[in-house]
Amino acid sequence: MKKITKLLVANRGEIALRVLRSAKEMGLRTVAIYSEADRHALHVRYADEAVCVGPPPSKDSYLRGDKIIEICKDLGVDAIHPGYGFLSENAGFARAVRAAGLLFVGPSPEAMELMGSKLAAKAAVADFDIPLVPGTEEAITDVPAAQAIAAQVGFPILIKASAGGGGKGMRIVNSADEFVEQMQLAVSEATSAFGDGSVFIEKYIGSPRHIEIQVLGDEHGHIVHLFERECSIQRRHQKVIEEAPSSVLTPALRAEMGRAAVDVARACNYTGAGTVEFLLDENHKFYFLEMNTRLQVEHPVTEQITGLDLVKEQIRIAEGQPLPFRQEDLTIQGHALELRVYAEDPQNNFLPDIGTLTTYVRPQGPGVRVDDGFEQGMDIPIYYDPMIAKLVTFGADRAEAIARMLRAIEEYQITGIETTLAFGAYVLRHPAFVSGQFDTNFIRDHFPPGALAPPAPDEATAQVAAALVAMLMETKQPQTPAAADAAGAPAASGWRRNRLGVR
Repeated sequence: MKKITKLLVANRGEIALRVLRSAKEMGLRTVAIYSEADRHALHVRYADEAVCVGPPPSKDSYLRGDKIIEICKDLGVDAIHPGYGFLSENAGFARAVRAAGLLFVGPSPEAMELMGSKLAAKAAVADFDIPLVPGTEEAITDVPAAQAIAAQVGFPILIKASAGGGGKGMRIVNSADEFVEQMQLAVSEATSAFGDGSVFIEKYIGSPRHIEIQVLGDEHGHIVHLFERECSIQRRHQKVIEEAPSSVLTPALRAEMGRAAVDVARACNYTGAGTVEFLLDENHKFYFLEMNTRLQVEHPVTEQITGLDLVKEQIRIAEGQPLPFRQEDLTIQGHALELRVYAEDPQNNFLPDIGTLTTYVRPQGPGVRVDDGFEQGMDIPIYYDPMIAKLVTFGADRAEAIARMLRAIEEYQITGIETTLAFGAYVLRHPAFVSGQFDTNFIRDHFPPGALAPPAPDEATAQVAAALVAMLMETKQPQTPAAADAAGAPAASGWRRNRLGVR
């Protein structure tokens, strides 16, 4: 075992700050890196040391693995935690870190490479009898051959990039006459996003739920699962609201999916924290989707229901320590929800927004956790993911967790940009979500255009408002230029102050 005394976090924003906090509790010295756009970021100020790694674009800063390793050598760093995104699933970077004599807080490069290819991952888990969605067993780029396979599988089908995720290179094809166009688009997008145009085809499950299982594995062969997270509220195939546990899993199904997730991790000799993702159909049959070989954005909900700190567990595993618990020691306590607070406009197809956080006041109180990397007055940079914060609530049961989330959303004050807060409140009040009867098509089925628009006033209210305006216009006295100069500029109305975040 090698003891870590100094840790560099190769990331930014809320995840960098979250990792730094756990490292500090463990008594570790910490190093942050930052781009020129993040010079005044919270994670930079929080770390013991901070080094600028380049200009704002990610390719010139947070993706410069060679420069990050050099910083580690210069500052006597023992280990690198990659967070999520950026270099977290880059096997070449993990290999370079180890070649430099440093510890990589994550799985082996071999496990990353194996699970980084969806087709290779499917082949690896086949020996463990993991349920798989019907489809191709190898990557394909030939359109006529793919067309024949799609006809054999049966429409609707899903075309997916073999080398990527996040919804890129993914196309739903409902009939044979649209296949060629969608195939070409998928290959083009996969090539652009991942440098690899190979795709695979699988049967499209029309009303799926997205269920993922958190796993931990140490270097001594012990692997456990930390139960499930429901991640079915998504836009553009990317998650917005997550919860743990799922409202639909029975204890028997939970145990079965947990065993399957552990077997997936065992198929690649996994060490560290990882997530095995499944699709659950309307008949509660589950199918292996992929494995994410890193810490997930939504890991806080698992921490809330298990009482574990996943970052600390990652660091201990990287040091070579054995897991201090077994599967039978783990239980679910309560219920947790997470809302990703994005700088996006839900009423405009979740288009990203940029600007200044004119007002930024976090919610507080029992059962509320906010993981963020911003404060009032800071700008939302254009160069990175538009997530501002992760709002997490915890309760004794699902109803209390929902009630606390609604209260926290109401308390969360953000002006200057559009956010997903109102969308979160809409979802949590919707009968489909409250009843647990929803799937990944929630936005398509239950979020019509204009759903967040304020209701139009009824006729009586409109008449009263018109009368008040008329009365004010009659009684208002004109102000002379001299009076205006003496009194200064007229004060903004209370409505305008609240609307614009003026204080």
